[in-house]
Amino acid sequence: MSTETKALNFLEHIIEEDLANGLSKDKLRFRFPPEPNGYLHIGHTKAIGISFGLGKKYNAPVNLRFDDTNPAKEEQEYVDAIKEDVSWLGYKWAEELYSSDYFQELYDWAVLLIKEGKAYVDSQSSEAMAEQKGTPTQPGIDGPYRNRTVEENIELFAKMKAGECNEGEHILRAKIDMQHPNMLMRDPIMYRVLKKHHHRTANDWCIYPMYDWTHGESDYIEQISHSLCSLEFKPHRELYDWFKEQVFGFAKNKYPMLPKQREFARLNLNYTIMSKRKLLKLVEEGVVSGWDDPRMPTISGLRRRGYTPQAIRKFVETVGVAKRENIIDVSLLEFCIREDLNKKADRVMAVLNPIKLIITNYPEDKEEWLEAENNQEDDSAGNRKVPFSRELYIEKEDFKEAAGSKFFRLTLGGEVRLKNAYIIKAERVVKDAKGNVTEVHCTYSEDTEKKVKGTLHWVSIKHAIKVEVREYDRLFTDEAPDSHTDKDFMDFINPNSLKIIEAFVEPSLTKAKIGEQFQFQRLGYFNVDKDSTSQKLVFNKTVGLRDSWAKVKPKENNNLQKQPQQNKRSAIEQIKSYGKKYDRMQDQQREKAKAEIQELAKNVTYEDLEPLFGTAVKKTGTRLITMISLGVLLDNGLQKNDAINDFISKALNDKNELLVAEASALK
Repeated sequence: MSTETKALNFLEHIIEEDLANGLSKDKLRFRFPPEPNGYLHIGHTKAIGISFGLGKKYNAPVNLRFDDTNPAKEEQEYVDAIKEDVSWLGYKWAEELYSSDYFQELYDWAVLLIKEGKAYVDSQSSEAMAEQKGTPTQPGIDGPYRNRTVEENIELFAKMKAGECNEGEHILRAKIDMQHPNMLMRDPIMYRVLKKHHHRTANDWCIYPMYDWTHGESDYIEQISHSLCSLEFKPHRELYDWFKEQVFGFAKNKYPMLPKQREFARLNLNYTIMSKRKLLKLVEEGVVSGWDDPRMPTISGLRRRGYTPQAIRKFVETVGVAKRENIIDVSLLEFCIREDLNKKADRVMAVLNPIKLIITNYPEDKEEWLEAENNQEDDSAGNRKVPFSRELYIEKEDFKEAAGSKFFRLTLGGEVRLKNAYIIKAERVVKDAKGNVTEVHCTYSEDTEKKVKGTLHWVSIKHAIKVEVREYDRLFTDEAPDSHTDKDFMDFINPNSLKIIEAFVEPSLTKAKIGEQFQFQRLGYFNVDKDSTSQKLVFNKTVGLRDSWAKVKPKENNNLQKQPQQNKRSAIEQIKSYGKKYDRMQDQQREKAKAEIQELAKNVTYEDLEPLFGTAVKKTGTRLITMISLGVLLDNGLQKNDAINDFISKALNDKNELLVAEASALK
């Protein structure tokens, strides 16, 4: 038994206490019990991580059990998808089991309960049953069939099983207490007639056990030591215990251990729905292309979008195990994938919104293959060659005819560095009839040691590969789309959640394989979608290099929006005012502050910020707000120099996790 308790979560404390009270460690057994009526989503990853994590910690088996008691909604497709998702996340189950394996045993126990006078066949309509069941503040009343004889109940239940009854004609109920304060204990349904084809038992059964009856008894049959489930099942615990205590008298010699149910807070994300029924509606109504649409919160959707199992597991670990419900900001999930891909994704150059750049003093027939580093975070990644020629594409946003001192990209008369290549100077532009710039004419210098503030990515036009890029935004515009009583969650669908772009990428991507992940430099992380063919590559945008939503959300709050406008202090002074308290803020408060800092940083110059690089180590808050502001300047094209690299490097070695996270995003 483990003696380390400092870092234990409350579930581990329960297990440690049971072990201390005599439970043998070799009796520990856990399970993950999904119902195969849809694809797993991000919310399930917490339940998966908890059960399999405990299995790993205590070297105990973990079963994958499908609670397949409703053939009307369950399919083999979902079984296969669930197995694939759990395996992809990196977990191995001890046994693959099904509640349908226990249908006969459950039926036999139900007959024994009838014989003991603890179950009966009810023949009321569902409306009548609902009425006589009462309310949370009003006790129920006994129904007209509650006192049927044992013989009559046995006969009717046998007819139900034999297919001699219609759906809805009869049900089997447990006989507990119609006045019980817990409504779940007011004679709950155990069996209903359902003449549907089952994906495993075919047409062998036409009565199916209800979840509350099946779930606990399946745990008992499998001798699960700790049945862990989310908080919505806490009111069910009393019924769970009642059922298991009844069957214990029938099978204690065969199954000597009674399982213990305990509940944890499920995983809730903002801008996301977790109901499989509602996710199915998105699929059926064509809002998304399928369960694995990259906008879906399903594990298969996240996988297709480019999320890694390591990032998802890190996310679950970071969220932790709690007793109370809370809502996690989706930006934490996005941070985890950025952190993971930063270490492993090769850097390449791609242009999503091109404008033509012509280097007039570069020979027309000349081309060079320049050396480029694949990933500075991975020493084993090596280098590649990228072609350079007279005509290039750069991002349209990277050029302005005229701009202020805070724009570090290309302007007329200004100089920037082309990544892995030369320094160029914009001399003139060519415009179309509407006055739009169509070409930027530049000259280049072979003096690559010259200091300039901006660095741009590019692709050689004659070598570029045309690809399709799918840029995804959040599927819902509301933080809690299914929480409104007066509106349907479908009312909050984001009409701009998918943007399809014709883009150009460097030729090294010609042989990119489906699922392969890359950082498009200065743009974000992308992976190759399964729709790709040998003739056409399709890339999904996994996530941007930094959280762009943090900058948008405060605009919803008029007070926050007006504060910077009303304050007459300079932007850098306002930013510095956050330094004393930033690292001590609560998560939500800090998120709002970060968005305000990022907005203010748009009006800050490098000269304003550079003196803060020497801030004392103990002043963590100031170093944090400096790092956040630096990220905005780098987004606007500021080139890293020795002072910047040194500031980031020191932060990466700091003990403060917030500072390390901000610095990691700028590497």
